[in-house]
Amino acid sequence: MRVRVTTTAAGITAAALLVLPACSSDVETAPSATSSSARATGPAVPEPGSSPLSSAALTERLLAAGDLGSGYTRKLERAEHDDDVTVLGCPALDDLGGDAATGGSLDFPRKATTAFTYAGSGDSEVSEELYSDTPGKLSDGMGRIFDAMTGCLKYQILVGGSAIDIATRKTAPPHLGDEQWSQLLTFSAGGHDSVMKQTAIRDGNVLVIVSGSPALVDRHLDKALAKAISR
Repeated sequence: MRVRVTTTAAGITAAALLVLPACSSDVETAPSATSSSARATGPAVPEPGSSPLSSAALTERLLAAGDLGSGYTRKLERAEHDDDVTVLGCPALDDLGGDAATGGSLDFPRKATTAFTYAGSGDSEVSEELYSDTPGKLSDGMGRIFDAMTGCLKYQILVGGSAIDIATRKTAPPHLGDEQWSQLLTFSAGGHDSVMKQTAIRDGNVLVIVSGSPALVDRHLDKALAKAISR
């Protein structure tokens, strides 16, 4: 399957571009040479009457460097460009027509993103994405992409001519918000492995996704959610 994608979108392609440039594992945080992922299930999602937040409101709720502590520097946004992406060996991703590999399922119009580098233990990174829509739309979009991403234990993507092997397995997400998803992925390319954690929490009409070094995701998830849902 070959699709045309924007590499700044959420999903596997963006995750690979986030983690692989350093071409090194976070020794302190990488639990193993494999990866893991899971979605928590629960009752049907209600549709409260609250309106989705604007992108401007979401931007105000993003983490800032001052929220994270010392050693963090905000990354400059990468200029958007298109890459051909081919997904090999994963029918679950094929069934979504590439959405799960490129983040198309999370292309909600109300969104805000940020990313930071951390120099405290090697060159680690952590990023945050905020989305707002009706609870049902957020739940369906996030659920579909995570189910597809974790439907295959191993597969491969070709990004701009570079081959990246991806391994996944499920893990229990934290019990926060109304719905939770969490996954660890191992990206292998050029003889190097990089482990990335991605955790998503839906609380009402806000979806928070924190990705990056596993230890940094665990360290900052609570504060990201608290700021995102602040009234």
